[in-house]
Amino acid sequence: MTTARSYAGQFLLALPGMEDARFDHSVIAMCVHDENGALGISVSDEIDGVTLHDLLESFDIEPGDVPDMPVLSGGPVEPRRGFVLHSLDWTGHDMVVVGDGWGLSGSLEILKAIAEGTGPSRYLVALGYAGWGAGQLDEEMSGESWFPTECTAALLFDTPTHRKWSAAYAAAGVDAAHLVSGAGSA
Repeated sequence: MTTARSYAGQFLLALPGMEDARFDHSVIAMCVHDENGALGISVSDEIDGVTLHDLLESFDIEPGDVPDMPVLSGGPVEPRRGFVLHSLDWTGHDMVVVGDGWGLSGSLEILKAIAEGTGPSRYLVALGYAGWGAGQLDEEMSGESWFPTECTAALLFDTPTHRKWSAAYAAAGVDAAHLVSGAGSA
């Protein structure tokens, strides 16, 4: 089976009225999409009470002078597994270049580099991911669940978490305030 279109390197924006409430107003940064399935990191929800310093300290990594920031809820799959979406000015052994100006890493190596001040200049840290089995995302894309759009480094790293959904729609020329649930019929 071949994937008709790869969404890796793009945002998937949840459409209003999506059946799965876990993804209401979600912005998923798609990292992998091939014949084996898909993996994305939600960049639109912060985990209450969990910060980068908390995460570093849980691995006995001294945060040093690194600014503290919220950790994102990357998705419902493996919610204790960590991922870092980051600029391409840092490369590690497990890094995957995903989009124009950003990549994905999932090892302690990048967290240590961030704490030491030798990591990427821009990054988001998340726990968990959104995952789809072979062909599952392709099927969902033919329905009324997701809207694909460009994922730029500026939208990814510079837009506040709570504004990403509407900002990503706006960048695609869509006023999210005018979106309605369901497609209706004639």
